[in-house]
Amino acid sequence: MGSTGRRVGRPRAAQRPESGLSAREELLNAAAALFTSYGYAATTTRAIAERAGMRQATMYHYVGGKEDLLAELLESTVTPSLALAGRLLAEEDRTAEERLWELCRSDVELLCGGAHNLGSLYLLPEVRGDRFAGFRRVRAELREAYGALLAATGPGAALGKEELALRTDLVFGLIEGVILVHRSHAAQASDGPHAGRTVAAFAAATADAALRIAGVAAPPGAP
Repeated sequence: MGSTGRRVGRPRAAQRPESGLSAREELLNAAAALFTSYGYAATTTRAIAERAGMRQATMYHYVGGKEDLLAELLESTVTPSLALAGRLLAEEDRTAEERLWELCRSDVELLCGGAHNLGSLYLLPEVRGDRFAGFRRVRAELREAYGALLAATGPGAALGKEELALRTDLVFGLIEGVILVHRSHAAQASDGPHAGRTVAAFAAATADAALRIAGVAAPPGAP
């Protein structure tokens, strides 16, 4: 410990402006930028460390490796939505339709609202490995929460088990599918047909579409 009481870490490879982030958060930001730009396999731990402004050896003082970083980034795209779903399932002062719409809208904002398109990491073949079983488990719990909210809606209550499962898969697939639209949108020129589209408008429109798939004639967010 230093004289100020702060932990003395290993020296950085380069001086960086104070960001207010911890070393681990800097590593996560660096990994997010590199994974989404160049892919997981093509990104080295050295590149992550250098982007975060530290030596490669120092990186292992904070994380076990790039698998740990990818796992944490993946789970960060799901756990906030799962927590919200739990709160929405417990609510009693709003209709199930309103609560399902809110979950869809919030989930899309989470997937598309960050500096990096972290949802695109779902498409990595490495995500099928055992190391990322925790992410897949949390994602399955979120899908179940979508199904529970859908089943509580008027149209959902009238569905059989198989049809309910199908509608849940379609709604959940639409929400996660926004990562492809978002990636395509980001790659287009700023003066193209999608210029001016905000994440909030995109999220609301996607939530409207999701409830129509669920069989709700007039989604809460529809004009």
